[in-house]
Amino acid sequence: MPPKQPSIKGRGTADKIDGRFNTHQRELVEDSWFQEPENAPKTTVEIEHPKTIITRNQSPDLPFSQSINAYRGCEHGCIYCYARPSHAYLGLSPGLDFETKLTAKPDAAKLLKKELAAKNYQCSPISLGANTDPYQPIEREYQITRQILQVLSETRHPCHIVTKSSMVERDIDILQQMARQNLVRVHLSVTTLDSALSRVLEPRASAPKRRLKTIETLRAANIPVTVLIAPVIPVLTDAELENIVKAVVDAGALDVNYILLRLPLEVSPLFEQWLHTHRPDQAQHILNRIHDLRGGKNNDPRFGHRLRGEGIYADLLAQRFRSIVKKLMINTGLSPLQCDLFQPEGGQLTLF
Repeated sequence: MPPKQPSIKGRGTADKIDGRFNTHQRELVEDSWFQEPENAPKTTVEIEHPKTIITRNQSPDLPFSQSINAYRGCEHGCIYCYARPSHAYLGLSPGLDFETKLTAKPDAAKLLKKELAAKNYQCSPISLGANTDPYQPIEREYQITRQILQVLSETRHPCHIVTKSSMVERDIDILQQMARQNLVRVHLSVTTLDSALSRVLEPRASAPKRRLKTIETLRAANIPVTVLIAPVIPVLTDAELENIVKAVVDAGALDVNYILLRLPLEVSPLFEQWLHTHRPDQAQHILNRIHDLRGGKNNDPRFGHRLRGEGIYADLLAQRFRSIVKKLMINTGLSPLQCDLFQPEGGQLTLF
């Protein structure tokens, strides 16, 4: 069992676990020596100037082939975040560094406009928030996501937004205009309705009640909103499934889906450490149930299995979800976003 680690208020982890590409790997051990806690780490932001901004994938598990990440790392500090291992490519820790040492791409909108204007560009919906949240706290200062949305709106390009932040309400003016032409859909991520659990599980994300209010606000502006219950954590949050679905539908969500907890690479030891720090009595029970879902391991990266798991527990969870969707008569047949309105140069809208 990993040693219990002191927590840092407002951070998902205090662990500076080494990335898998580091020359040396350090391991935390309990040696009974008293250490003065470090000052609470502040968020720092480095500026990145990439040559391109659209990332493409061919994953059969994902409903999109194009995405944009305005930031590397995420200040929300969600301990379960599957994107944490990406910080290892920067020579930084997927632990505390992931949520405190961030990278911003202020040229994103300019690059996007250039890439959309390329002669061989094929229009398909772009996902914002596929890796890190486009509305994490530093977006208030940098406003890169808003600039990206302005370009997408001008060019009539469809996009999906995945976020767990109420800051998305700031851009209602742009989203409302795009929604009128079926060019945007907001996917709000909800993990738990328990505010106390949320504070330590996803410390700098919007509180659960605030996210429900965001659904109401966006729907009042006629902006389509769906909810992703992500991740569903065995034992810790799975009992809330029915309550979450009902709460988000009552708030106005047009569709609901879920994703099981994933623990790839460095996320696995970080999550185990979090369990033994914040939920020591449940830790082994939770890990055992995860093993039931993942073939006796903490993670199963296979396409077709990584988002839903397999086995009796996965089947029961899917059955519960189908039952509540049927009971609430949720219509899952939303039409795809519009692609045939795309204008690479952002031409003027016409009335007729």
